[in-house]
Amino acid sequence: MDNALFWIIYVVVIVGAMYFIAIRPQRKQQKELQAMIASLEIGDSVLTSSGFYGVIIDITEDTVIVEFGSNKNCRIPMQKQAIAQKANG
Repeated sequence: MDNALFWIIYVVVIVGAMYFIAIRPQRKQQKELQAMIASLEIGDSVLTSSGFYGVIIDITEDTVIVEFGSNKNCRIPMQKQAIAQKANG
């Protein structure tokens, strides 16, 4: 009986440790990313998930149009989830 109780407690502790080490930080990061995406505004400088810096020129419900470089004709529509972070400047 004591041996079975030991293994049950051992498994619970391991699962709890995995939750705090892996799952909880990932969920926190995902919530922060969703909050950043929800706060996007026209004129924000952003970094896309493919590594390009650009400026948001239009926003719809699930897409954004980003202008890249100094060439004002380089405007690309993309999903909001393609925005990795807001850039400085």
